[in-house]
Parts: sequence; C-alpha cells; structure tokens
Amino acid sequence: MTLRNDRVRKALMREISDILLREIKDPNISGIVSITDVEVSHDNSYAKVFFSVFGDEKTKEKTKEALAKNTPRIRHEVGKRIRLRVTPELLFLEDNSLERGVRVTELIEKISRGEI
Repeated sequence: MTLRNDRVRKALMREISDILLREIKDPNISGIVSITDVEVSHDNSYAKVFFSVFGDEKTKEKTKEALAKNTPRIRHEVGKRIRLRVTPELLFLEDNSLERGVRVTELIEKISRGEI
C-alpha cells in the first residue's frame, strides 16, 4: 500500500464515521456502528468499507440494509469532504472479527478453567 493510499484509507474511515454519526438520520442504523477498516483499490475507484455493529442479529441486518440503501448519499458526502480525482464506489461489508475475538477469548478462558 502506498503512502497516498494509506492517507486516503484513513481519510475515508474518518469521514464515513463522521457522516454516519452526523449526517445519516436513518432509524434503521441502530446500535453502535463502527468503521473498522477501509481497503482502497490502487486507483482509488473502489473502497471496501468494513463495519461492525453492536447489537443482536436483527439490529445487524437492519443496519446492513440501511447502509446499502444510504450508500449513494454517503458517497456523495465523501465526495464533498475529500478532494479526490474520483470519489470511490463504496461497498459496505460486515466485519465480525471483534465477535470472533471475544469468542476465542471465552474459549481460552474455559480451557484454562478446565471446563472444556
């Protein structure tokens, strides 16, 4: 990853988080939504936006649908905030790594207590 791509990645993370917090007032984006990472293509035309949602499965599903529905508006806001030759197409993908990490920690604790 080039230094420029890393700067774009960080700027996208910061701005998308702020847009979700301040601009998008969709009631289906419920729970706590965190942008965990962004992967930008080498030409900045595409960006995979990884997010996690704190909540039950229903909350996660509603949030995923609401993000998909609001993607054009989020992209438009990103284009106004970040000066790039091309505003990247955004693809929101759920990141379950935090949940997996908690599950692994719980399993390790059970093993150390002799429960497994």
